Amino acid sequence: MIEEKLTELGITLPEPAAPVASYVPTVEAGGMLYVSGQLPFVDGKVITGKVGDARSLADGQLAARACGIMLIAQIKKALGGDLDRVERIVKLGVFVASTSEFTDQPEVANGASDLMEAVFGDAGKHARAAVSVPVLPRDATVEIDCVVKVRPN
Repeated sequence: MIEEKLTELGITLPEPAAPVASYVPTVEAGGMLYVSGQLPFVDGKVITGKVGDARSLADGQLAARACGIMLIAQIKKALGGDLDRVERIVKLGVFVASTSEFTDQPEVANGASDLMEAVFGDAGKHARAAVSVPVLPRDATVEIDCVVKVRPN
């Protein structure tokens, strides 16, 4: 069902990104799946630059959406390809590299939040934090991690 929704939305999931340091992409424990922070890859390249400087609000939203797509790819891999095991997207943690004058981090985060709801319906509605940071790994514009409630195998 979720795969059909992705197709309907014209989304092709990329190969999940490999960790860039000493961590694992996902951990499943106690019916929850914890997904490490994902960067905004488009065509294999990270979207870089700060929102409010090199990047606009719209650019930030696209970067957040790209992070959301990578989150879904990581979830799919962790769940053995079965996205229908997702019971609920519980929380997104959205980090936005932005200037000190830029204050629309919640609107940037909507790029991922709206995607989760479009893909997972009501189960995609989640709690969220959207915070500004001075810099992210690889000069990424956005990084997002998430917590997902999953159904047993």
